[in-house]
Amino acid sequence: MKVLVTGGSGFIGSHLVPELVAKDFEVTILDNFVTGIRPSGLGNSKLVTHVEGSIMDETLVTRLVRDTDQVIHLAAAVGVANIINSPLRGLQTNVLGSEIVIRNSSTYSKPILLTSSSEIYGKNESASLNELSDRIVGVPQVSRWSYSDSKAIEEAFALAYHKENQLPIKIVRLFNTVGPGQLGDYGMVIPRFVRSAIRNEDLVIYGDGEQTRCFMHVLDAVRGIIKFLEATKNVGETINLGNPEEISIRNLAEKIIRYSNSKSKIICQSYEETFGKGFEDMRRRIPDITKATQLLGWMPEKNIDQIIKEVYNHEILSLES
Repeated sequence: MKVLVTGGSGFIGSHLVPELVAKDFEVTILDNFVTGIRPSGLGNSKLVTHVEGSIMDETLVTRLVRDTDQVIHLAAAVGVANIINSPLRGLQTNVLGSEIVIRNSSTYSKPILLTSSSEIYGKNESASLNELSDRIVGVPQVSRWSYSDSKAIEEAFALAYHKENQLPIKIVRLFNTVGPGQLGDYGMVIPRFVRSAIRNEDLVIYGDGEQTRCFMHVLDAVRGIIKFLEATKNVGETINLGNPEEISIRNLAEKIIRYSNSKSKIICQSYEETFGKGFEDMRRRIPDITKATQLLGWMPEKNIDQIIKEVYNHEILSLES
């Protein structure tokens, strides 16, 4: 089967594509390669074709969707810092670009698996967020929430094409996907902390550090995506993929310092000092993965200690090379 993976050179895509190749899928990667990398471990595999381009290029997207059997849509502008600094580019990519991919999938009746985000839920701080939990987001004047809005519109487009044109869709909402190879450039906390710890630099926490998050290893996410992709049922369904294990950002920083045997200190910095006046955030965000477990038999396998170890080892190797 031929699979088109938009954003296939990004963090998740670079882990997903080798797994697809291992299953003998013919993979075409569409990516602008601005922040991504060409997936490693593929050698000169004839099963992979790299196409440099943008999901905003409708002529290119039309051709690639027409010539594939399945679309996996990963391409997106991601990261809180990235969205705050470039809200227009984020909206254009996540809304206009995604609509082009989804519409062409509908035109050519190609099934599409859409990767969405836990940002959908916004400021909802319920003890456990399921797929029907309400969205609670701030006003448009606070650019922090434009990513949440853009992913909600992206999902709405997919669901509308499914309802009106019978487009076979599946939607995955990913919660804080992390692991080796992730960049810290756009505010991703674990690689940022690990890099600082290795260099004995201060670990900067935004806010008081008592806010909690749940982190899922990228390979757990990849397993879930492939299970969902291969499931013959569940068309039109939305599922959460995440690890319900909760940790405060301060405790995360302390774990990383201990593991790294680092001399780093923890410094708290106000949200306003980091992101500007009016920034808003949530105190906690915990995934309810009951649906994914029941439909797919999927559960996360790697905990936060394993994640820290793998990210640390990857960073050490990167520094040595």
